[in-house]
Amino acid sequence: MAEARPLRLLALHGYRQSARRLRQRTGALRKALRGRAELVTIDAPHLLPAGAEDDPDGDDPPRGWWFSGPGTFEAGEAAAAPVGLEESLSTVAAALAEHGPFDGLLGFSQGAALAAMVCALRARGDPRFPVAFAVLVAAFASRAPAHGHFYREPIALPTLHVVGDTDAVIAAPLSRELAQCFVEPVVLTHPGGHFIPAAPAQKKAYLEFLERFCPGQGQ
Repeated sequence: MAEARPLRLLALHGYRQSARRLRQRTGALRKALRGRAELVTIDAPHLLPAGAEDDPDGDDPPRGWWFSGPGTFEAGEAAAAPVGLEESLSTVAAALAEHGPFDGLLGFSQGAALAAMVCALRARGDPRFPVAFAVLVAAFASRAPAHGHFYREPIALPTLHVVGDTDAVIAAPLSRELAQCFVEPVVLTHPGGHFIPAAPAQKKAYLEFLERFCPGQGQ
């Protein structure tokens, strides 16, 4: 039996982050998944306005997947006119096509919210998003009425929802609420805050979830 290849996950960063910053902040996770899964990070298409974040050690500007107001974003805001989501969906579709094949998605914060929307489109048969599962860390459902259609039907795509009990940016109840939009979600809680955990307990949960999708399983 040939050795199974590692899974490939397209990784979507959070608001005010970038592909490079997500790579920096997932070092422990990538080490935990070594040989089982690899992460490929991409930049969101929208630059934040100048001064949106002071990061003296950052040489790339912070980005976002969509805005709830002019150049701003608040996860809890029911934005009347959200801007930029279609461009981000196109960016994800292009990355899947150009850098694929990919097995699944990994999203953090706003990137996880976007990944959940991609899951909804995939579950409806959208051919732009050929992914089998998603790992959603500190995710939430968009409150914008224009985005409500993503959550109207149960989303039948396997998902692992990682929830920080002390997350002060995306409160745990918001992540649990999104999980309820999925069919048979797996929920992993950790005692920490707004980050991607990779301690032994979480590593075990990631690997158990990902094992379901490993190429060559049972062959």
